[in-house]
Amino acid sequence: MSNLVAPHGGKGLTICLLEGSEKEAELKKAEGLKKITISPRAEGDLIMMGIGGFSPLTGFMGKADWKSVCDNFLMADGTFWPIPVTLDASKEDAAAITAGDEVALVTAAGEIMATMKVSEKFEMTEADKRYECEKVFMGEGTPTAEEFWKIAEEDHPGVQMVMNQKEFNLAGTVKVLSEGEYPEKYKGVYLTPAESRAIFDERGWSTVAALQLRNPMHRSHEYLAKLAAEVCDGVFIHSLVGNLKPGDIPAEVRVKCIDTLVDKYFVKENVLQGGYPLDMRYAGPREGLLHATFRQNYGVSKMIIGRDHAGVGDFYGMFEAQDLFDKIPQPEEAGKRLLCEPLKIDWTFYCKKCDGMASLRTCPHGKEDRVILSGTMLRKGLSEGTVIPDHFGREEVLVILRAYYAGLTEKVEIKTHAAALGK
Repeated sequence: MSNLVAPHGGKGLTICLLEGSEKEAELKKAEGLKKITISPRAEGDLIMMGIGGFSPLTGFMGKADWKSVCDNFLMADGTFWPIPVTLDASKEDAAAITAGDEVALVTAAGEIMATMKVSEKFEMTEADKRYECEKVFMGEGTPTAEEFWKIAEEDHPGVQMVMNQKEFNLAGTVKVLSEGEYPEKYKGVYLTPAESRAIFDERGWSTVAALQLRNPMHRSHEYLAKLAAEVCDGVFIHSLVGNLKPGDIPAEVRVKCIDTLVDKYFVKENVLQGGYPLDMRYAGPREGLLHATFRQNYGVSKMIIGRDHAGVGDFYGMFEAQDLFDKIPQPEEAGKRLLCEPLKIDWTFYCKKCDGMASLRTCPHGKEDRVILSGTMLRKGLSEGTVIPDHFGREEVLVILRAYYAGLTEKVEIKTHAAALGK
């Protein structure tokens, strides 16, 4: 019997992925359905619904769920959920669809990812999109809506993603027919919740901490993972292998870096590397909650939440994500609550006087003695060919990253922000 935390929602893993003859029959049917081209974000969402990563979701949200999630962190039935999961469609496509219709959801390249039985369509006006952005993306770093919008449309990739959505949303249950490129491209790294749970059970783990990664793993990440390994049965280094913003480092390079670190600097029995297929939403504190929600489905009971989790620029307070965990609703039904708890860790860095990794809770020395570590600063230094400070990253990892940057023909400007600079 498993001692792992139960999947979110109280219904076990809700798996929408079809296999075998059932899948073949649905694919054949899909060929004759109206086709809706979906965004890369929706593709990742579909795969997560397919493999149970978004349990208890079985489809894209309707307007009541959308509004309740924006306002209350709850779906209409009272289940905790922090960020809307919706499917946009053009005005022309929406006009040709009525409730009860079945449609095929296809990628820009034409691959059929799923079928959906449409239960609802609702317009997303500019005002609706702005409302979602203010609810989901606005943080302490921009205390008023006016200040938020002065910079958000140009500098916040999550806001740009929502504002660029088409005019309508379609809701309904889905039958997922593909996991895309992930099982082959990231073989051995891409894991379904059922697979990660089986590995954790086999190792006898009950308390598992997850480390979220979208940047190359530097010394601070390594330190966070090792702190978690001290207090939990094991650590799940779980990297985003979906789409990022321009200037971020591709997943295959990051995976190679993690492999190198695990091989040389971790007790392998106490750590597992995995990858998941979502795109970043860059929603800061709310995304920290989403990371904990779907990690619960993977069998994780503790989500490492450090400085500026899933942040972008100066939109969020340094530990706003940690604080938000203390403010979320607690539904009466245990299964509808978020059961994956935050493992809150202070700002970490290398201290020259301490001669090792430390945090604001353990190091009494000043800023001048600290090597401030951030993925943004690492990417900026590597992109511009500047010297990376001692103790920023393991040399074996820096060799891999320098080789990647040396092979780029086009560089993207990397913007730093106050938190990354230690201000």
